[in-house]
Amino acid sequence: MSSLPSANWSYPTSVRFGAGRIKELPKTVMAAGMRNPLLVTDPGLAGLPMVADAIASLKEAGLEAAVFSDVKPNPLGSNVEAGVAAFKAGNHDGVIAFGGGSGLDAGKVIAFMSGQTRPVWDFEDIGDYWKRADEAGIAPIVAVPTTAGTGSEVGRAGVISNEETHTKKIIFHPKMLPATVICDPELTVGMPRMITVGTGMDALAHCLEAYSSPFYHPMSEGIALEGMRLVFENLPKVAADGSDLEARGHMMSAAAMGAVAFQKGLGAIHSLSHPVGAIYDTHHGMTNAVFTPYVLQYNKPAIERKFERLAGFLGFKGGYQGVLDAILKLREDLGVPHTLAGINVDGEKREMIAEMAVVDPTAGGNPVELTKEGALEIFDKALSGEV
Repeated sequence: MSSLPSANWSYPTSVRFGAGRIKELPKTVMAAGMRNPLLVTDPGLAGLPMVADAIASLKEAGLEAAVFSDVKPNPLGSNVEAGVAAFKAGNHDGVIAFGGGSGLDAGKVIAFMSGQTRPVWDFEDIGDYWKRADEAGIAPIVAVPTTAGTGSEVGRAGVISNEETHTKKIIFHPKMLPATVICDPELTVGMPRMITVGTGMDALAHCLEAYSSPFYHPMSEGIALEGMRLVFENLPKVAADGSDLEARGHMMSAAAMGAVAFQKGLGAIHSLSHPVGAIYDTHHGMTNAVFTPYVLQYNKPAIERKFERLAGFLGFKGGYQGVLDAILKLREDLGVPHTLAGINVDGEKREMIAEMAVVDPTAGGNPVELTKEGALEIFDKALSGEV
């Protein structure tokens, strides 16, 4: 009998990548079967010319369109409920998920929930909960990312916070994958430096954790490697010069690659970042960036040999230590806080965070089993700065 493992794989959707491709939004929307889309974004983007231009281009093509922007940086269940109400009130037939992770996640989940009768929490990414959904009630989605971080544009899930329990939930369904994605790096040029850094470090965390995950998925592993190379080479460039369109494009690719790669699994960086974000409302990518070196040290026994290959591919000397040193230097150069204090997180809720981390769906992909004691160890080191 063969020792070769078996696995189920699913890869992304149609992606229109390149500068100026946002001009193709009307025909992309029509090809997805929409005539009256709801554009879901966040309040900050809603007032910017890029959203006004998108709506104008749709109307010039003879389409109806409206904007929904009541979306928090860490989207809430109530944001989804309000979005579904707006979707139904406007008789919309699809969603344009437009923005960073919050707009993309909220838009996808609104489209998913637009035809469901069960609560959104019934579709958490646990086992086959997704099979509870009425597939006929899922509206089509076109995604337009305006940051280079989460990769949600090529994902089949959305992260939504439950206000009552202060927990982040991953809502999953295969048909939440957008029909088409428009990746136009010109839309990311105006991103503030802090958001550029935070989202870029999110993409790095996705690739790092996917590469480290023990599950078998060699295609994802290869994509994770190239995604990390793109981040190391291009994130410093866009942080220094936000108008560097070529580097912006490479970061947009890296973000999508991270989300494709993490089909292989995530790990303790995300397991800890999710509860911290839900409780303290921190920026997800920056929270990941703070936790990264402490989680790598916790995982060192399981990933040390594998990181020799990673170091060789990235051109770093010193194997595992060379990769860790490069990450620490990248964080320092980009102004990422070294400890949790830098993102206004204290130790008051450490026990609760550890308990939430071990039951987070991402914990199962960590190469070293994440116990409550392990989660506390990582958290405490992220508080003290001990690497």
